[in-house]
Order: sequence, then C-alpha cells, then structure tokens
Amino acid sequence: MSTVISRPDSKPQGDAPPQPSKQSTRVNRGNTSDRRAALGLFILAGVGAILMLVPFYLMVVMSLKTPAEITENPWALPQAPQWINYVKTWTIEGTGVTFSTFFGNTLLIATLSTIGTLLSSSLVAFGFARLRFPGRDRLFVLLLATMMLPGIVTMIPSYIGFSRIHWIDTFYPLIVPAFFGGAFNVFLLRQFLLTMPRELDEAALLDGATYFQIYWKILMPLCKPALVTVGLFAFIYAWKDLMGPLIYMNSTSHNTLEQGLRTFQTIHGTDWNLLMAGSVIVLIPLLVLFFFGQRYFIQGIVMSGLKD
Repeated sequence: MSTVISRPDSKPQGDAPPQPSKQSTRVNRGNTSDRRAALGLFILAGVGAILMLVPFYLMVVMSLKTPAEITENPWALPQAPQWINYVKTWTIEGTGVTFSTFFGNTLLIATLSTIGTLLSSSLVAFGFARLRFPGRDRLFVLLLATMMLPGIVTMIPSYIGFSRIHWIDTFYPLIVPAFFGGAFNVFLLRQFLLTMPRELDEAALLDGATYFQIYWKILMPLCKPALVTVGLFAFIYAWKDLMGPLIYMNSTSHNTLEQGLRTFQTIHGTDWNLLMAGSVIVLIPLLVLFFFGQRYFIQGIVMSGLKD
C-alpha cells in the first residue's frame, strides 16, 4: 500500500509584499546619515561664512556714512551713500600726496616680488622633486627647518646688510629677497610636482630635451594650479606688508598702501568713515585677484597634499 505525501499549498509570490534585505536597509541608513552630515556641514559653513562677512559688511557700510550716522548706529545701512568719502581718502586732504602714488609703489613691489617668488621657488622645487643627487633629502629638511626661524631674528642683520650696500629707502630690500625662494613655497610646489608621473621626464630625455626644457616646457604648464596658489600667497603678502616698508622706506614718495593708510590714520584718527573707505580701497584689488584665481587656488591646495 503506497503512502501519498501531499505538499502544503504555497501562496504565489505576488501575493506577499517583498521584504527589504538587510543590505538595502544598511544602504538606506547610510544614505540618511550622509545627508544629515552634509546638511550639518553646510549649516556650519554658512554660519562661518556669515561671521567672516560681518567685518567686511561693517567696513563697507561705515565707509559710506557720515560721522553722525556711525555714532548713531554703525550697523544700519546709510541713508544717503557718501561716495565723497572715497574721493577725500584718495586725495588725502592736508598732504601733498595721493593714494595713486602709494598704489603704484605697492603694485610694482607686489608684482616683481610675485615673479621672483614663482621663478625661484619653482626652480628649487623642480630640483628637489625630479632630480637625484647626494644629500638631496637632507638639504630639503634643512630648508624646511628655516621655517621655524622667526623673521624678527634676521631683521637687524638684514637691515645692516642692506644699509652697507646703500639699499635703504629703495624698493630693492622688498623685491630682491623674493628671487631667492621661500621654504613654504618650495615645499608646496615640490609636493605638487611629486604627483606627476616620471614617465614625462623619461620620454622628454629620450627625445633629447634638457632638464631645463623639461622644467620650463613640460612641467611648469602642468603646475598652473600650484603656481597660481603660490602667486596669490606671494602677492597678498607683498600687498599687505607693513613691517618691511616701515623699516626700509623713509621718503613719502616711496611709501606703500599700508604705510599710506597708517599716515592717513594719523591725520584722520577719529574719522572712521574715511578710514573705512581707505581700507576698502586697499582690499578691493585682493578680492578681485582672489575671485579670478580661486578655482586654481583650491585645486593647487588639494593637489599639493597628494603624492603617488
């Protein structure tokens, strides 16, 4: 006698709703946490940006007010913008000079210093990154060690040296040192050059190129982001430098914008609207420069931290 075993009836798969797998649940939870983290970072960045813009807002608003409006409420917008404040500041009433003289001096110093920094720092960085020679790493460590030396330590010896060669009250002490490179700029460019494949150098050498041709025609065009970053640093430093001109410049015709702003503050110590107008005049070129170079600046900072 045969026994028949009957199977329990199974429901069609379409009748029961599909259950989410554990993997998909984890992915959804991960996406949710990522969104929350991104939202938190966005809010934090927004608050930080607002805090950074508050001083700039006050500076611009106060530069367009009368002294009475500043005393009443410095945060409020001006009732009638006083553009004449910029004219008074540019002409520096009570003196025989104008901001155009200071602007030209600062532009000359900043431009030549930036050119010297880019040429010298990139050349030294190329040697440390692409060439092999005895003691290379030790020399690089020694170069980085100079970053720990405070500038005030070399201030007096530098002044004595420049006075011996009669460079006091000239632009040379503010321009010539830039043509001897800087440890931070060399480090930044070296790190960027290390990200580039050495096959570029080998292929160029096989084609008969010299090391200088490799540096100038192959690697430097590829280093545009890092060069823009170093150029921005050098230009901003030279533009905002006050200590150097105070030490080496004596005549008013050789003063820079920072010196002119300091002179203007001495004459108009309580005229905050005029002082803020002068600060805006000094700051505007830097904002324009950073606006056009910010894409390369960010890329240069990011890529300089990478190494193959």
